[in-house]
Amino acid sequence: MTLDDVRTVCFVGAGTMGCANSLVAAVSGYEVVLHDAQEDNLDAVSARHEGIAAFLVQSGYCSSDDVAAGRARVSIVADLAQAASNADLVSESVFEDLDLKRQIHRQLDQVAPRRTILTTNTSALLVSEIENVVRRGELFAALHSHLGSLLFDIVGGPRTASSTIDVLRRYVLSLGGVPLVLKKENRGYVFNAINGPLLAMAMTLLLRGHATRDEIDRAWMSDRGAPLGPFGMMDLFGLDVILDSWRRPSTDSSREALRAEVVPFLTQYVEAGKLGLKSGNGFYDYPAPAFQEPAFLSAGPSPQIASEALLSTLLGSAVSLVANDVVTPEEVDLAWTTATALDVGPFGILDQLGIEPFSEILQNQLAAGLLAAESVDLCLGYALGLGLEEGERGETDPPARRRAGA
Repeated sequence: MTLDDVRTVCFVGAGTMGCANSLVAAVSGYEVVLHDAQEDNLDAVSARHEGIAAFLVQSGYCSSDDVAAGRARVSIVADLAQAASNADLVSESVFEDLDLKRQIHRQLDQVAPRRTILTTNTSALLVSEIENVVRRGELFAALHSHLGSLLFDIVGGPRTASSTIDVLRRYVLSLGGVPLVLKKENRGYVFNAINGPLLAMAMTLLLRGHATRDEIDRAWMSDRGAPLGPFGMMDLFGLDVILDSWRRPSTDSSREALRAEVVPFLTQYVEAGKLGLKSGNGFYDYPAPAFQEPAFLSAGPSPQIASEALLSTLLGSAVSLVANDVVTPEEVDLAWTTATALDVGPFGILDQLGIEPFSEILQNQLAAGLLAAESVDLCLGYALGLGLEEGERGETDPPARRRAGA
């Protein structure tokens, strides 16, 4: 199969992510079929598409006329077999539950045409945990999107054909997206694998009394030129979503130790109905959160430990991805700048910072008990291997927008 053979895309799961991806595909010229087993989700598609369309037009992705033409290409189908019957590509975005995803793909493998590429939009599971339920392993992969961003992670499984990866890469480019093909599986892909530890460090700083919510968010916003800090980000993602991710056991011992503190901390917000932006309050009150007030950034300096802890976590997570041969430094920076719309990625920051200041920050975090010795050794060893003290690695510009018809 080539990209020219992909004309109809079936989206399984009509939640926010499925609705967003289906509308982007339709606007880009594809025939779209949207399926969900829950009738209330199908009933909500029109309203969700309207909200997503407003964002796409406001962000300059497309025009109102593009949206109107795209929405005319969308069919809503309640029966899974019917929805997948003529699909060339399937994108699954159901609830993040392994058994459910395996069940859905087992069914899709039975009802979709043999030529159809099956993909999962899982954010926390691995392709290898799902793919053995399908016979067409060569046509199965992860195609992971980021809400509000045109970054797409593409990851093959043990049997995925290189031609399948190529079709998915070209498909993302046809959407005007930025495809990031990982060298191997990695839980959280790239952006989430960096941002997740960053959010965890923010909660660690708060729970252990190193800094307040405002001091932590102010440090990040001031240092990185970001529009919101870690607690604002968690409100945006949804505190219930964050809590659900922390309820799942992890093989990371440090995360497991922190889980005992984080789960009850987040539970008190969720049980009170404080889910973040979508409920009107969370760590902040909306629609006018404190971090958007002009005086927020000038309220006073944040503790140095907050700035250094967030920075060392960002850089350490980025270095770990490269050291584990998941992606290159350039791809890390591409993922970060695309997903956040910030100007500089982690390795660009390292270039600017230099080894000696980076080493001092790491040692400070080690002394404060916020960073393990092995993490310090990994970061310094690999950073030195990249020649960062000499500023040898240059920046890469993200690719130009290439959506069909743009």
